[in-house]
Amino acid sequence: MIIVGAGQAGLAVAAALSAEGLRPQHEFVVIDAAGPGQRSWVSRWHSMELLSDARHSALSPRRLLGDQRRHPRADEMVDYLTYVEAGLGVETVWDVKVTGVEHRGNGSTLLLSTTAGEVQTRNVVCATAAAAHPRLPEWASWLRVPGVVLHSSEYLYPGQIPAGDVLIVGGGNSGVQLARELSASHAVTLSTRTPRRRRPAMSYPAAAGESVSFLSRERRPEPVFGDGYEQLRRAGVTIAPAVVTADGAAVTFADGAQIAPGSVILATGYDPGDHWLPETARTERTRRTMTGLPGLFVAGMPQYGGRGSDTIAGVWKDASTIAQHIIHRP
Repeated sequence: MIIVGAGQAGLAVAAALSAEGLRPQHEFVVIDAAGPGQRSWVSRWHSMELLSDARHSALSPRRLLGDQRRHPRADEMVDYLTYVEAGLGVETVWDVKVTGVEHRGNGSTLLLSTTAGEVQTRNVVCATAAAAHPRLPEWASWLRVPGVVLHSSEYLYPGQIPAGDVLIVGGGNSGVQLARELSASHAVTLSTRTPRRRRPAMSYPAAAGESVSFLSRERRPEPVFGDGYEQLRRAGVTIAPAVVTADGAAVTFADGAQIAPGSVILATGYDPGDHWLPETARTERTRRTMTGLPGLFVAGMPQYGGRGSDTIAGVWKDASTIAQHIIHRP
């Protein structure tokens, strides 16, 4: 079988399969489109810390070393996943991009198409991340500001943003964290489409992800953990409504107000890495982690697994479920 993706989801599946007695490079192989060791954590901003503490930021059965109450930095997670990979004996095949998967004929095998060629295999696990591709609003291409316009995935440190005022678009956890960091050196406006509830940081493992009201069935966005909007206001951050359009240097909010920011950071989220799956696999989901294509599984994406699947603590449930499906598949 083939696991596509060598990040936290792919390695969680590898660990779960190993726990069932399957051997890497023999019963399963891990491939990844990135260069050697270039996992997504490498590109996170320098001061970024996980919302979960070390105890809830590790894959079973390999815990993070050190103080279990600390919140690990992004660079620690790069080292940790490399440690997990080595401990499992996984030799990831890098620089191989998957372009599609399909079922052919009447047999039980799948045909996986990659940049290295086609391969037949009985099982494929899509572990190509819930946050794989930066999502940009249409109006972003119309911006012409004196500073920079970048997605939060491109942000590294405050000195990267020219002096002056900065508009951060997106009131989720990334936007809130960047607003807090930049408020010490810049005049910051944070634009949020849907106000988020604030929850204490310690509640993250249980409260992560979008939720649905039991009574109204209304979908609620993920809370912000730690600092909330009121804490940002006290730090000098201006909270503004959603951006509806932009024209050159001017940005227009939903209430009709306009500003001309020096720089703009788009903390507008990501699209999942499931674009290479066939339509039936994305729309027909029979059970947790399973798709409409027998033998094709998805790990680490809430729409296939459930709330919290895109967290390190939550992806282990996906991985264990997939391992059981594969072991007991007829």
